[in-house]
Amino acid sequence: MAAASVALVLVLAGCGSPSSQNRSGTGDTGRITTQQSAMDPNAKGPAPEVAGAQKGGTLTVYAQAVPMSFDPTDTYDVDAQAIEKLFFRSPTQYALRNGKAVLVPDLTDLGTVSPDKLTWTFAMKPGIRYDDGTDVKVDDLAYAIKRSFARDVFPGGPTYQLSYFKDGDKYQGPYAGGDSFAGVETQGTDKLLIHLAKPFADLPFFMSFPMFTPIPQAKDTKQDYQNRPLATGPYVFSEYVAGSSLTLKKNPHWDPNTDPVRHQYLDGWNFRWGGDAVSTQQRVLNSAGADAGAMQAEQIDSSLIPQITGTDQPVQLVRGQSPCVNVLNIDTRKIPDVNVRKAIAKAINWDALSKASGNNPYTAEPASSFLSPTVQGYEDYPPYPDLTGAGAGDPEGAKKILSDAGKLGFELSWYYTNSVPLAQQRSAMRADDLTKAGFKVKAIGASAADIRARASDYDAPVNLDQAPRGWCSDWPTGSSWIPTLFQSRSVAEGNSWGMQQDSALDAEIEAAAALPTDEAAGKWAELDQKIMSRYVALPWFYNKTAFLVGTKVGGAEADPTQGQPSYVGMFLRQ
Repeated sequence: MAAASVALVLVLAGCGSPSSQNRSGTGDTGRITTQQSAMDPNAKGPAPEVAGAQKGGTLTVYAQAVPMSFDPTDTYDVDAQAIEKLFFRSPTQYALRNGKAVLVPDLTDLGTVSPDKLTWTFAMKPGIRYDDGTDVKVDDLAYAIKRSFARDVFPGGPTYQLSYFKDGDKYQGPYAGGDSFAGVETQGTDKLLIHLAKPFADLPFFMSFPMFTPIPQAKDTKQDYQNRPLATGPYVFSEYVAGSSLTLKKNPHWDPNTDPVRHQYLDGWNFRWGGDAVSTQQRVLNSAGADAGAMQAEQIDSSLIPQITGTDQPVQLVRGQSPCVNVLNIDTRKIPDVNVRKAIAKAINWDALSKASGNNPYTAEPASSFLSPTVQGYEDYPPYPDLTGAGAGDPEGAKKILSDAGKLGFELSWYYTNSVPLAQQRSAMRADDLTKAGFKVKAIGASAADIRARASDYDAPVNLDQAPRGWCSDWPTGSSWIPTLFQSRSVAEGNSWGMQQDSALDAEIEAAAALPTDEAAGKWAELDQKIMSRYVALPWFYNKTAFLVGTKVGGAEADPTQGQPSYVGMFLRQ
């Protein structure tokens, strides 16, 4: 369930030792299997106890990539969303049962829809408080929704509300547009009504996003809110250093009896970002001293796999599925000639890039579609030439395409992280392939803290590898992919693959979106294939989950809806 606008999608999960005392993922080294969704409207708190769970201790999480924001309105990256489940609650949420995701009530029920499918009513649970002890009110839910329309202030959040909510294309949020918004209404003390511009059957899934976590209007500090947001989950900010670290402590006002998903086994959490992924993975694998109570949030590097093969240490490796796909994004506004785009696809040595990136059968498989195989509507159709996420590339063949199109010397430009050796290496390898194919290349370095913002700026002076560089299903149907990534509005919303402006394609996508879920599945597959033929983005790999934890970490579980760890049940063996 989480969309990603990331430099490189991180597919994470958790496990401890021995593995029999942990809830494991469902992955294997074979092909990713189709993911199904389910709902349980009757789920109630407290969440079922995790086998073998113990209380106490502080768990450290290492990661190289830095989350973009912890403002719930401004969050769309899956790594931030996974962490935010520890301190934010939303109207609905996913419970993981035997490796399968089930949508359950969180702050509200799962909603009821009107006969005309244009109004949803969600009933709020009583007795839920913020970390300062004040009551969560239904008006706070309504305000949080209104806040999400202030795209000038919070450009990084999801955007379904802009097109699906009534007057969502006109409302500018509470700062510029005032409190009156036709798309949201409250009734009494516990009813939240959402009025739609068009039917949106997947709204209960969308309501699980942190965007819907309540915010009291009187305590909204706009851009500063991310530095100390109010918590409704089991943990609360203790200390936050943007771009470097986050320390969480227990929220004394969290009531487990109202929460069907989360636990509070740990005394606290230490998130540490920016360190080299391989070195911190090695530390976690060694589990010396405090690192026995740590985990590393990046995919296991291929160089470490020999250390866990044929030993007793595979219990420190968690494997599972992920709904994420990585691509090379092409700005068709700046590269309008499809032949130039085909030359890019033909030139690149995907095998070398994957090897350099540490991809291996545990973490990835080559992609040949935009839809993830875990999504309903995916179809394994014959791939287009040079769109298989594999192969050694053909720079000479690409050069001929470029020459025939009269485009020799066409300049390609992109951002890369200049402080990370692996990112530097990938950029250099791509530059070498494209230069051999007759392109002029301009690679622009950026810091790890700035790379996401730079790549997300569609007005920046680059035309290749812009964000989103990867995408994860917001929910397991094609409607969370095709409409968001490929319609004209996607450019303004900052979530475009290809930056296309095509009204005819927009109409086809709208027609598919209007169909019942089962009927729409085949249409999404057809549109996937059609858009692939335009070479607007080049598929690279489907993610799978494989990452390392220390020997004292228990209760971790892979979240197949995000390709992230499910932190909410983790504990440390004392």
